[in-house]
Amino acid sequence: MTRYVFFSFEYDHDVWRANVVRNSLLTHKSIPFKDGAEFEKIQKEGDDAIKKWIDKQLSGTSVTVVLVGSHTCSSRWVHYEIKRSMELKKGLLQIDIGRIKDLNRNISHCCGRMVSKEHRRYDWVKNNGRRHIREWIEEAAVQVGR
Repeated sequence: MTRYVFFSFEYDHDVWRANVVRNSLLTHKSIPFKDGAEFEKIQKEGDDAIKKWIDKQLSGTSVTVVLVGSHTCSSRWVHYEIKRSMELKKGLLQIDIGRIKDLNRNISHCCGRMVSKEHRRYDWVKNNGRRHIREWIEEAAVQVGR
């Protein structure tokens, strides 16, 4: 079954790491994802425009994958995306991405748990995300009956 995925992440610090995860799905053609690259442009339009854009991006998806780096816990937009995903009964999972090397080959850390303990949490590097992300997404969808 095709799963449409929304990726939630703190854009300013983690877009490089997020793209590593999202690009790994290009080999999994059965997992289309919503591309949030236009977020930079929307930010200039204010909070209402951002909320409207997030809600539109979540439409038609079955799973929200929260990519967590060192600054994600303080992102109000990631918190909003998690809250809306739960309200919309989307599958939800967390992937810690701090160990993914950035453009300068640096690693960071995961700021903490963003999703509740009832949702699965994985480390991209330690749990071999490139190999298992498809399974993780499927499990998150099944968990909420999607």
